[in-house]
Amino acid sequence: MYQEPIFLTPVFQERIWGGTKLAERFGYDIPSAQTGECWAVSAHPHGQTIVARGPFQGMTLGQLWEERRDLFGHFPSDRFPLLTKILDANADLSVQVHPDDEYAKTHEGGELGKTECWYIIDCKPGAELIYGHHAETKGQLRAMMEAGEWERLLRKVPIRPGDFFYVPSGTIHALCEGTLVLETQQSSDTTYRVYDYDRVDSQGRKRELHLEKAIDVTTVPHRDTDVRPHVAEVPGATVTTFVEGDYFGVQKWEIRDVLESEQTKPFLIISILEGEGELVHEGRIYPLRKGDHFILPHQFGLFAIRGVLEAIASWPRTGK
Repeated sequence: MYQEPIFLTPVFQERIWGGTKLAERFGYDIPSAQTGECWAVSAHPHGQTIVARGPFQGMTLGQLWEERRDLFGHFPSDRFPLLTKILDANADLSVQVHPDDEYAKTHEGGELGKTECWYIIDCKPGAELIYGHHAETKGQLRAMMEAGEWERLLRKVPIRPGDFFYVPSGTIHALCEGTLVLETQQSSDTTYRVYDYDRVDSQGRKRELHLEKAIDVTTVPHRDTDVRPHVAEVPGATVTTFVEGDYFGVQKWEIRDVLESEQTKPFLIISILEGEGELVHEGRIYPLRKGDHFILPHQFGLFAIRGVLEAIASWPRTGK
């Protein structure tokens, strides 16, 4: 039985709306000043993270998933189920919506649908995001989109650092300028773009929109998801459970001294967002610092994290 943490090397994606905060905040070696996404834990073919060290060093997460399914508790999925990202919205992201599994399987060549969630790491004062819409029927949704009545259609929500948003498939959404976010999502790269502010790329071309598919999959009328974080004070830390949904569970760990816990999930993904410390497991010590991402495999057992740091932990679920 393998019982070491699996540290991963992120993959970076340049985006028209990206910036430099991934380097400034986490010290990452980013490819350009328009780096929008850090794919921190990914086995998706559009960007696979690599095992950074240990006996599996150099393997992609997808390879590890295929060859050592025992590390992931033989989780019942035909692919690694989750994708963890950090997004630097230096400009507004396009307004978009994602399909559910059934629609994506039919229309996107077997791709998964995409339910996701956002933890707001940081944002500028007065920042907001787009979450939902004001249309009451599909006909009204189509008419407002085709008329370009975006101010009337789109629902804007003010945000602050530490906020959490659950974004089920079918939810129209967009991050806006000046926002740094950790995203936990299904392992999918299927996006239907609704509106892109009429931006053009370096060749003067507008990005493709997908209005028909977007109208097909959008939930109408919009329904807010009732997220009620559960806060638990444990010795040495505060543990906030944001969601335990159909596809994933997500917690925030605010560690003041030592957090002692037991890994009882199929596997556990941990991202260090602030501070530094060390992971202690069966007498071995693994240094931790801001920007680290790693997986605690199945049956990892008892462990402790010492230091002053903030982390997001996530795990897969089959709640449907």
